Amino acid sequence: MRYDYLIVGAGLFGATFAYEAAKKNKRCLVIDRRQHIGGNVYTENTNGINVHCYGPHIFHTNNKAIWDYINQFAEFNRFTNAPLANYKGEIYNLPFNMNTFHRLWGVVQPADAEAIIKQQRKAAGITEPKNLEEQAISLVGVDIYEKLIKGYTEKQWGRKATELPAFIIKRIPVRFTYDNNYFNDCYQGIPVGGYTPIIEKMLTKADVQLNTDFISSRAELMAVADKIIFTGMIDEYFGYCYGALEYRSLRFETDVLPIRNFQGNAVVNYTDRETPYTRIIEHKHFEYGTQDTTVITREYPCEWQPGAEPYYPINDERNNLLYRKYRELTSKEKQVIFGGRLGDYRYYDMDDVIANALALAKHELK
Repeated sequence: MRYDYLIVGAGLFGATFAYEAAKKNKRCLVIDRRQHIGGNVYTENTNGINVHCYGPHIFHTNNKAIWDYINQFAEFNRFTNAPLANYKGEIYNLPFNMNTFHRLWGVVQPADAEAIIKQQRKAAGITEPKNLEEQAISLVGVDIYEKLIKGYTEKQWGRKATELPAFIIKRIPVRFTYDNNYFNDCYQGIPVGGYTPIIEKMLTKADVQLNTDFISSRAELMAVADKIIFTGMIDEYFGYCYGALEYRSLRFETDVLPIRNFQGNAVVNYTDRETPYTRIIEHKHFEYGTQDTTVITREYPCEWQPGAEPYYPINDERNNLLYRKYRELTSKEKQVIFGGRLGDYRYYDMDDVIANALALAKHELK
């Protein structure tokens, strides 16, 4: 069978494009090397609990058009992301706000919290930060850095904070209000029933082929379609000819527990260096579950190796220069269009993924 588009990757970008193409009566074949659709937003039901299998995905956006678009596929609840930080048994609110500062210093008035942070920044005397540690201290002072940034960041990146470039923390959100809402966006929530049904609806009119690796069957697959939408790793597509782009990866450890409530919150970050995982997710709280059991996932950052899933691009100067070299090669691929977080070597929130896919569809299908 001949297709108008072969879409490599059944994640949010590929599924959005497939849905738009189907509205224009285009035939699409969507393939994925995994055994399921949905990419990293894939959820599966365990004991009535929708488990976010690749880390928590809270949909949030300021773009009403994107919010309206995603809501045609599912009803969203009013979940508000209000993560907690656990530092050696001490609990703090995130993002840094007056609840955090009261827990740290006992202050009640915003002016008192501002004064402490200002004094700590002045005492540090850092005018030109040379690394992440100096950058963070120059922004929020020593107390917040030591308890809530240092350990978590070193686990996340697998390097000491003094060895990480300052640009990783360009700014740190600090709020002098008693507001625990992590996102400032106008629209926020979790799809009732999880994300997988959304992707299923998007792919209703496309042919889907799972457990299919494009790279190993490239010639055969490219022959079945006029054009290819490639959402995989751009460096892998070109055979790593300039070397591999760097990523951080994740390992997940999930347990079903015979209790109703494990931690009382959907997301708890562990900010000390000694705890090997960065956070624990309790999935039922995303949808206000009342089941007799609960499902928790511990998230362990790790170095990316070929064959592992790449999650976070390391957008330092060396990798960005390398990416631009690969991007130049794409101009020679007349049949192939690159997109998504791996094709663009850039971390995207879900609303950005949808917006980019819609922009591509508008241009390509006009």
